[in-house]
Amino acid sequence: MTFGSVRGSGPGMRPTSSREHHSEITHTDLAHIPSTLVSQPATRSKMHPIVSKTQLSPNVTRLVVEASRIAEIRRPGQFVIVRRGPGGERIPLTIADVDKAAGTISLVIQAIGKSTHELTSLNVGDAITDIAGPLGTPTHLLTAGHAVCVGGGVGTAVVYPIAQALAANGVKVTSIIGGRSKEWVIYEDELRAAGEVIVCTDDGSYGRHGFVTEALKEQCEAGGIDEVFAIGPVPMMRACSEMTRPFAIKTTVSLNSIMIDGTGMCGGCRVSIAGKTEYACCDGPEFDGHQVDFRMLADRLNTYREFEQVALERWTASHSGAPAMALTDAGKPASASVEAH
Repeated sequence: MTFGSVRGSGPGMRPTSSREHHSEITHTDLAHIPSTLVSQPATRSKMHPIVSKTQLSPNVTRLVVEASRIAEIRRPGQFVIVRRGPGGERIPLTIADVDKAAGTISLVIQAIGKSTHELTSLNVGDAITDIAGPLGTPTHLLTAGHAVCVGGGVGTAVVYPIAQALAANGVKVTSIIGGRSKEWVIYEDELRAAGEVIVCTDDGSYGRHGFVTEALKEQCEAGGIDEVFAIGPVPMMRACSEMTRPFAIKTTVSLNSIMIDGTGMCGGCRVSIAGKTEYACCDGPEFDGHQVDFRMLADRLNTYREFEQVALERWTASHSGAPAMALTDAGKPASASVEAH
C-alpha cells in the first residue's frame, strides 16, 4: 500500500488530511505542517542512494542513505517509513543517527522477514525508492539529572540517539545494553561517548552474565534515577517497566506496533495506553511504560505472523543461500532473544 492510497476513516481510524506519496515538500512548507507529515519521497530521477553499509551483528545491518531534508530536521525518537521499490512493503525504521553536513541518515535494520531481508541485501550504490519522515513525536528529553537507557538487541540502536541527546543536554547517562552473546551486542562504542555503559550477555561471553533487567534493578536500588528509557523486545520493555514501578521511576518505552501510513490515518498502529486508544505513529512511538497494555501489543504483533513466515520462505527459496530464521509465536526469530524494533 502506498502512502497516498488510504483516504477514508473507519473503525479504529483517525481522519487526517492525506498527502500524495510522491509530492515534494519545500523548506517553506515545513514551517506550516506537522512533523508527522513531512516527507522526502524519491522521484524517478532521484532516489536515496546507500553510501555505507555495516554489519553490526549476525542479522543486524546499518545502512547510511542520502536523505538531506530529513537529516536537517530529524529529532531524537523520530522514525521514517521506507519502501525499497514499487510494490514494496512500507517499513518503519528509527533514525539512528544523522549527518547534516553529508545529508545522510543511518537506518539500523534487523533482517527477520522478507522485506527486511530485501533491504539488508542492498549494497553501497543501490538505492531505496521512498523514505518518508521524520515521523512521530520527538522524545521529551530531560535537561538535568540522571537517565538510564536500556537497549535490548536492535533496540540499542533506537535508544542511542536518545542517550546522545541527553548527554548533549548535560544529563548523566548510564546505558545498559544486552545480547545473546558478544557478537550480538551493538552500539557499545557509540554509547560510551554518552556515558557509562553496562553490557549484559545471556551466555556471559561478554560483559556481565544475565539480562538487562537485572542490571536495571541494581541501578534502581542505588537510587538517583530521574527517568528510564527502555527499548527492545516487548517482553523486555514490559519487564523493565515492572522493574521500575515499585521505585516510582518514570519509564519511557518505544512501541514497535504494526504501521502502514505513519500519520494516524489507518489505525493499524493503535495501542492501549491507560485504557485509552493511542496511535503509535503520531501520538508515539514513545509512551509511559507503566500505562502500556503490553499484552494487547504482543497480540497485535502476531496478526500477520503466518503470512510473514510464508513470504519469508518464498523469498528464501528464490534466493539460494539467503539466511532465514523461523518465527516464533511472537512473530520473531526462534533463535533470537530479542526482536526487531
